[in-house]
Amino acid sequence: MKTSYFHLPRSVYLLSINQIIGMSAVTMVFLTAGLIGAEITPTPSLATLPATMLISGVAVATIPAVLLMKKIGRKKGFMLSAILSLLSLFLATYALTKNDFYLFCFAVFLLGTNGAFINQYRFAALEAVSKNAISTAVSFILFAGIVAGITGPEIVKHTQTLFSLPHYAGAFISYTVLFGISAITFAFYKDQPIHEEKNLGKERPFRQIARQPGYILAVLAAAIGYGIMICIMTATPLFLHKMSHFSLDDTAFILQSHLIAMYIPSLFTGTLITRFGAPKIISAGLTCFMVTVLLATSSTSMVAYWGALVLLGIGWNFLFISGTVLLPQTYTHSERFKAQGVNDFVVVLSQMTGSFMAGTLLFNSGWIKLNLYIIPIILFTWVMFIVGRKYITTKPALEKATSR
Repeated sequence: MKTSYFHLPRSVYLLSINQIIGMSAVTMVFLTAGLIGAEITPTPSLATLPATMLISGVAVATIPAVLLMKKIGRKKGFMLSAILSLLSLFLATYALTKNDFYLFCFAVFLLGTNGAFINQYRFAALEAVSKNAISTAVSFILFAGIVAGITGPEIVKHTQTLFSLPHYAGAFISYTVLFGISAITFAFYKDQPIHEEKNLGKERPFRQIARQPGYILAVLAAAIGYGIMICIMTATPLFLHKMSHFSLDDTAFILQSHLIAMYIPSLFTGTLITRFGAPKIISAGLTCFMVTVLLATSSTSMVAYWGALVLLGIGWNFLFISGTVLLPQTYTHSERFKAQGVNDFVVVLSQMTGSFMAGTLLFNSGWIKLNLYIIPIILFTWVMFIVGRKYITTKPALEKATSR
């Protein structure tokens, strides 16, 4: 029987609260980074560097974060990350008061490292629940993203001039309070007990885990979902506002609708996966992506662009949650850190590639070709899951190991 959202362990609720705080800070940075960069950068072409540094921080910290938590536990790792984020926000505030662009970029890079720990929240959540509640727990954690999408801009609007600080520094200093709360809440978090591994078979080298078709497909679902979503989402405001001359309000409305569409499905994605299976939900997500491309290239109306971005968000949700649910089926308890760490590193690389390609394709090839170039990727992923469905099982690798 599927576990309801009201009967999850306390640790899942604590992780959800911190997901809101962490993702809200990310939203705040993406909202203000370009504006701040344009004001204090010594070179206009570097205006978007702070946003790039945020993603770079996630990428650089992904593997070290996993190794750290393997050594000291998730609780201590999450607390240290919250404290580092708090200090990085103080540093960012100081940099803004001094108009120091490069120090600000470094501070944002440090803040970005928290993203590597945020990416582990969903794995920490699934470790705290029974097998039947995995999809529910993951969906609950990711649903917190919509709250973050709302609170991030609101905090910026109401704190940007706090203490009369310049360049949105008030928003950055306000987040030190939230990350202080984050560190405190993790004091009540409990690491899941480490199971005895002596009867669970020998821990396999990563290359053996990575050769499993199920592992490849799980990573592929999450990485393709993120890469395609980031590529189109990043290009959209530039295309709509700068090239097509849509108003800023209309552009913002379309992006806000996209953000809602990314996380609202989390309320029922877990139920859909439990009922129909992850492969079918992944297929539904790829269908959403295909319709996104068709809408984005067949009309110039606001309704078409709105529909395209909404379906883009839903498609991402289906692929990312399905990939997350499939992943634990491919590794044992003792193998979880390296399997999860490499998965997240590949996903972050996909984000960086999608973000970089968005600007390159948009300015060199145009909006239509940018979208059309995505079709072969969608079709390739579809074929991979059609061919590989027989390798996807509901029997976790941990159970397989005990049966050998």
